[in-house]
Amino acid sequence: MIAGFDPDFVSYNKGLELQRDIHQQVVARHRQDTVILLEHTSVYTAGKRTQDSERPDDGTEVIEVDRGGKLTWHGPGQLVGYPIMRLPEPFDVVGYVRFLEQVLIDVCADFGLETERVAGRSGVWAPHQGSLVKVAAIGIRVSERVAMHGFALNCSNSMEAYDHIVACGIEDAGTSSISELTGSLVTPAMAAERVKIRLTDVAKVVI
Repeated sequence: MIAGFDPDFVSYNKGLELQRDIHQQVVARHRQDTVILLEHTSVYTAGKRTQDSERPDDGTEVIEVDRGGKLTWHGPGQLVGYPIMRLPEPFDVVGYVRFLEQVLIDVCADFGLETERVAGRSGVWAPHQGSLVKVAAIGIRVSERVAMHGFALNCSNSMEAYDHIVACGIEDAGTSSISELTGSLVTPAMAAERVKIRLTDVAKVVI
């Protein structure tokens, strides 16, 4: 399901309302697994483990959310995906996160960007100038065996918003985007087309 891309950005609260509505339908088995793809208006969101020292240093508003993970940013140029999916029994939350990571690793590869996992840290990382930078974040919640929230893939967004926070609680690593690392413009709408293909390679979902 495409909820909105530039210039039709979706506010975080509207996206959350849509997520919750679809989650209830999937839990009740009134709807198939569904993936929402969109671009948000600029916003910081804080997962349940966020510490005060990680919050914006400029007083910007932060929305508290019920997902795992810590503080992150969403906004124009970033592809956000919310897979509302029933996990198999017995469900494996770590395995589901690894599944999402692999989808994003494959999507990045489609645009010529080599990425990888980092032990002990969720998300997707790319080698850059002798170090690793984060290009995608993952934060999920599972309720009644159905997952919600999901991933954020930096496509063509500015990195300026990350200058004011400790993104994902990680102080010793930077953040980048597919466009910045490849030198070619990759928009969220372009990346979404690859996500559709990669997700349906490994799961039966409605996008």
